[in-house]
Amino acid sequence: MPRLTNPFTSWDSTVDWLLGPPLRIVLIVVGALLIRWVVHRAVRTVVDNAVERADDHERSSFERMLARATGVDAERRRQRALTMGSLLRSVTTFVIATVALLTVMAELGLPLAPLLASAGVGGVALGFGAQSLVKDFLSGIFMIIEDQYGVGDVIDTGEATGTVEEVTLRVTRLRDASGVVWFIRNGEIIRIGNRSQGWAMATIDIPVASDENPERVIAILRQVVEEVHAEETFATSLLEVPTVAGVESVTGGTMTVRIFAKTRPGEQFAVPREVRERAIRAFDEAGVRGPVVAPFPGPRT
Repeated sequence: MPRLTNPFTSWDSTVDWLLGPPLRIVLIVVGALLIRWVVHRAVRTVVDNAVERADDHERSSFERMLARATGVDAERRRQRALTMGSLLRSVTTFVIATVALLTVMAELGLPLAPLLASAGVGGVALGFGAQSLVKDFLSGIFMIIEDQYGVGDVIDTGEATGTVEEVTLRVTRLRDASGVVWFIRNGEIIRIGNRSQGWAMATIDIPVASDENPERVIAILRQVVEEVHAEETFATSLLEVPTVAGVESVTGGTMTVRIFAKTRPGEQFAVPREVRERAIRAFDEAGVRGPVVAPFPGPRT
């Protein structure tokens, strides 16, 4: 006679199995997703606070007021926060997913020792074979976190000077004044000169005839720089009234008077042009003569 099986015994075994590994796997996946959500939320909060504290620390009170009034740095802070947040979220997602995957494999009874050993050997081989790549990635991470430069900044990397067009974890792309696009590996950048952060200093040299009265020339130039500073067009370009330092040099028939103008980044080229134009008009009205140019000697006879 055929053996009869107890259906309740089979059902109990199925329930026990479902409450075993499958349920634990579901709990592992749900727990990983929950941890990922909490970590991403914490990363977003920490990044926003860190960026705000760094920006407030690096700026003076006047520059903070100017930035908030004009909204110039809002986009830069937003891009920096998004980049840092995206980087940290990607790293945390990879770590959490890896731990969850290994835990699920352990629940399924798969051997982890050979897999971890193979991964260790592969990691060592990758470390020796891709040292420059790892160096580029680490340098890119610190460049982004420390906000050494960003898209739109004018930087000097030693090899090339230009405007940053793209920043990734591996390379930085910038375009110089001639229009040449440079791709520079982050790990090869030893020093960086950023001309677009904080403020810039414009040095303006005004030449006049060497026999002019220096006090009179300096007084005229001080009036000129005060007018430029009061101009509405340059109200946001100049951080303070330009300083007329005085006579810089006297060579032959030329006396050079130097002016220092503290400007916002990128405005150190437009302000000197305006100061020179107004200085020429003021000198013409006051009768101040320009530098004496010696005649070019003719050919010997």
